[in-house]
Amino acid sequence: MRDPFEESLRDLLNKPSVHDDDACLGRVLKTANRQVGAGDLFALIGHWLQALMIAVNSGSGHVAPVSRRETPNYSFDKAD
Repeated sequence: MRDPFEESLRDLLNKPSVHDDDACLGRVLKTANRQVGAGDLFALIGHWLQALMIAVNSGSGHVAPVSRRETPNYSFDKAD
């Protein structure tokens, strides 16, 4: 199975540079760390949003609808 993330890191590692191999490896690891960190951050936000939606859904059944209209006071025991 092809992994585009792994291929991009491999291409970055095999890219000729004027520096030594340690600098090339450091650049690859820095890029990998940045991409993995961003993925973890988006996953965290997704889980937080999911938990928030579950909490709103669980609490919405306990909220009674409220009407601001005044109910007229009709007295049905009077004779017209």
